Amino acid sequence: MVTRSAPIPLPDDVTALQALIADLTVRLAERDRAVTARDRIIETLKDQLAALRRRRFGQSSEKLDRAADQLELQIEDLEQEQAERDAGLAPCPASPTAERRHPVRKPLPAHLPREEEELPPPYAACPGCGGDLRRIGEDVSEVLEVVPARLRVRRYVRLVMACRCCGDISEAPPPPVPLPKSNAGASLLTDIVLSKYDDHLPAYRQAERFARDGVDLPRSTLTDWLGRTAALLKPLATRIAEHVVRSFKLHADDTPVPVLAPGAGKTRTGRLWVYVRDDRASGDATAPAVLYRYAPDRKAERPKAHLAGWSGALQADGYAGFNALYEARGTDPPVAVEVACWAHVRRKFFDIHHAHASPAAAEVLERIGSLYAVEDRVRGKPPARREAARQTDAAPEIADLRRCLERLLGQVSGKSALAEAIRYALTRWAALTRYLADGRLEIDNNIAERSMRTVAIGRKNWLFAGSDAGGDAAAVYYTLIETAKANGVNPRIWLTRVLETIGRDRDLTDYDKLLPWVMSFDPEIC
Repeated sequence: MVTRSAPIPLPDDVTALQALIADLTVRLAERDRAVTARDRIIETLKDQLAALRRRRFGQSSEKLDRAADQLELQIEDLEQEQAERDAGLAPCPASPTAERRHPVRKPLPAHLPREEEELPPPYAACPGCGGDLRRIGEDVSEVLEVVPARLRVRRYVRLVMACRCCGDISEAPPPPVPLPKSNAGASLLTDIVLSKYDDHLPAYRQAERFARDGVDLPRSTLTDWLGRTAALLKPLATRIAEHVVRSFKLHADDTPVPVLAPGAGKTRTGRLWVYVRDDRASGDATAPAVLYRYAPDRKAERPKAHLAGWSGALQADGYAGFNALYEARGTDPPVAVEVACWAHVRRKFFDIHHAHASPAAAEVLERIGSLYAVEDRVRGKPPARREAARQTDAAPEIADLRRCLERLLGQVSGKSALAEAIRYALTRWAALTRYLADGRLEIDNNIAERSMRTVAIGRKNWLFAGSDAGGDAAAVYYTLIETAKANGVNPRIWLTRVLETIGRDRDLTDYDKLLPWVMSFDPEIC
């Protein structure tokens, strides 16, 4: 509870009152300046953080990660200090002015359970005349509370029965737990999986969390369960992989993952690759899916192996390892048609404009923005309508953009960052403009990049994979979790039901019925 100071006694003299009001007005103005200045600092830090987040997916520097983390902490500290000051707990330094912004309180979700408590009126009778009070209405305030996660033990009592005639003894089979010879229920295993791979809480921190509740679950036990559960769920991830590679178009990306090198006390760099099937933007109702694959390196043979047997359009960044998929081999046609990413092009010009306020970069950004405006108008439309709109509205813009880039390239130094950005675009022009002629394709590869964000956040917390097998397990879990999210399904509810089903049926072979877009769920909780 905040302790308020006693009110200042007011003087009786008018002149003294005027002086007091003038002093309070000055102090209030100083407070407003300090508040608005801190708001300005917070907004500036948020802008810098957004820029770092955009750059992170184009660069591998750990310095960007650390800088982004530091900005996050600064923003948290400033916002917390601001809340403390508003509550009267923190002093208020003076600074330049800016507009004060207030958070908007959103209504609490309707699906949450509610407990109603009726507060009695402050008076039993009218304080003015002593008359009886009658109810004429009510005001309702809703306060969000949390019920801490509660561990429970489910006791299965297996009756042992004996025949009175022959003496034969029988009893019920063991309880249907997902992992034989363990005491981990499906909901507990799901919680451990999501805590590590969705909430980014390493196993040793989870062990500490359980210890606070008086339950001894060592890190080694948790990691054993994680490994065994990954093996249990791998066939389901395989079904998702089969669904992904049946698509004509895929989005692909990769990111580094530190992997512990046994005996060396150091880490080496593995890679997590992602392949996304998501055609909702072109009006296709087929279920989206996100497939992750782990590899110990970034060799060009990795994506080729991951996509063995598939052919179609591949939307990816400019990584040279994909080139083998785009090239014909003798009489064999290319495995994939390259579709480049306009977001990567835009990012290069954005960084130049942000750093140097370059008018040339600003012009290019404006022209690229017009291409995205076309996409906004046709998102969710059938391929034929998207293609027609692009040919009518986007194709002329792209032709003008090319002439603009060629003109600028002749006006700037060949070694400048602007020239490098222009050459990046021009050398990929055929792949960048391929989306114009096919309404199934996208203007960029942001679908895949968004799928990599959870990995980028997670590796800062669990630091490294313990082995290549750990990388494979991570790929399984990310595949399941992110595919559930893509289909609007709560991964906690889905994975719990999947593990319960597997626990009941050890001979399960029909994993298709367990896919998140096949199982039925209550829409209010999923």
